[in-house]
Amino acid sequence: MGSEILKYCLERGFLLDKEILTLLNQIDIEIARQIVERINVICKERLITKSCISKNQSAIQYAFSSEGDKKIVEKLLVNLGLQIEITKETISERQESRQDFKILQNFTERSRKIEVVDFVKHFRNRFEDMKNLLKERQELTNLISINKISEDRPGISLIGMVYSKRVTKNKNIILEIEDSTGKISVLINHNRQEVYEKAKNVLIDDVIGLKCGGSREIVFANDIIFPDVFVQEKKRSSEDEQAIFISDVHVGSINFLEKNFLKFIDWINNEGEKVRYIFMVGDNIDGVGVHPTQESFLNIKDIRDQYRKLAEYLSKIRKNIKIFICPGQHDATRLAEPQPAIEKEYSADLYALENVFPVSNPAMIEVAGLKVLMYHGDSIHDYINEIEYLRTNRGQDTPAKAVKEMLKRRHLASMHSYAVYVPDEEHDSLMIRDIPDIITTGEMHRGDIDSYNNILIICNSCWQKTTPYEEKMGNHPIPCKAHLLNLKTREVKILDFLEEEQQEKKPELAIEVKT
Repeated sequence: MGSEILKYCLERGFLLDKEILTLLNQIDIEIARQIVERINVICKERLITKSCISKNQSAIQYAFSSEGDKKIVEKLLVNLGLQIEITKETISERQESRQDFKILQNFTERSRKIEVVDFVKHFRNRFEDMKNLLKERQELTNLISINKISEDRPGISLIGMVYSKRVTKNKNIILEIEDSTGKISVLINHNRQEVYEKAKNVLIDDVIGLKCGGSREIVFANDIIFPDVFVQEKKRSSEDEQAIFISDVHVGSINFLEKNFLKFIDWINNEGEKVRYIFMVGDNIDGVGVHPTQESFLNIKDIRDQYRKLAEYLSKIRKNIKIFICPGQHDATRLAEPQPAIEKEYSADLYALENVFPVSNPAMIEVAGLKVLMYHGDSIHDYINEIEYLRTNRGQDTPAKAVKEMLKRRHLASMHSYAVYVPDEEHDSLMIRDIPDIITTGEMHRGDIDSYNNILIICNSCWQKTTPYEEKMGNHPIPCKAHLLNLKTREVKILDFLEEEQQEKKPELAIEVKT
């Protein structure tokens, strides 16, 4: 086996010393290859020796924190005469040792075969969960199932999932809804302006409540009720501390604004003394192979090197700041949502930073008593395209309006086939089951702040120049903005790190927003 490992290393441009090679000869060839590949990424040496492994021991152990790999690597380290007791730290152990935050929701990848029945079960679970939420709404009186409707039933309520939607030649809207007992058509008359406006914004696969009346053939809607979210009281930290929200850094792109990002880091270290948390909401690197012509727009063409550079930037931030980082479409994880945390195989340097906590997309983190829902926001485009008032009023310029529609539906991507997703066996992973105090997104490359039923919405800016694709699509990115939230007062400041010569008009450095 020794010759196989040596050949494998030579093909990748590095060598192993004799002691390490001897130990690897005692391990299965495939596992040995994985070990030397990851160690090479971390050590960055042409000759891998005991000395360089010792210097990078913490990062190596963290890169192999899954139970099976961890035991093999720890045995290797022990055989090399290295002490391992002080470096056995995982994300969960980090979390337990620091009581100022909790990771409440963090999806992991489960390898299994997915069949049609999984999607059926997924939607049934969503319907039942949404139904239970809607049943608590006082407006829905005399609630019955579809199969219980007889002739001429006035003053009833239904809960159903929208199966189809069409507009008649008389400009009325007809929804076909279904529950576990059957389907029925619902007519919304265009003369009933308030309910008609609600119906215009209803999407396929929405689960809604209806106040209505009619017969088994058709019912007439008097009102439409969405599952919706409500927070009775705005939570605040008891301490005078701050959190910063950013996204879409795109390290590795030729359009990445490195000077501005370093200016941002310098501000944190020298002026942001109250900052305790940073939320990085996806597309942290530009990635590789995301689209066919991407290579010509990269100045770092290896995905590991992109993460290595990102880790270099984040390592400059003072260590008492916790950094939560979720993936987006450009990061090294699967495209389907929920996306597991960035893969350790490609980002070992990132995982080696003790104050960096990679989480899934979406993820829920509680800091200072406030629940923060992180979601990169791929589905924002779909809500804008499908909801008329967003589509006709350039919703891409005000992404917080699309996020409001998610909150109204209690779902991050409600329409089947629009977002790529993995069906869950128990609960719809993209449903907003636990109501956040703050929801933060990225994707649209421009900042926007709003609130909805006492929930703060923070849509984040980007850190790259406008790309040819964005120009083609008519998007208007506004880069280099960071949102600074005072967790005690709930005031938001928009910090501008764009140089004067980079913009037509210099906005205020700090714009305060009451939330």
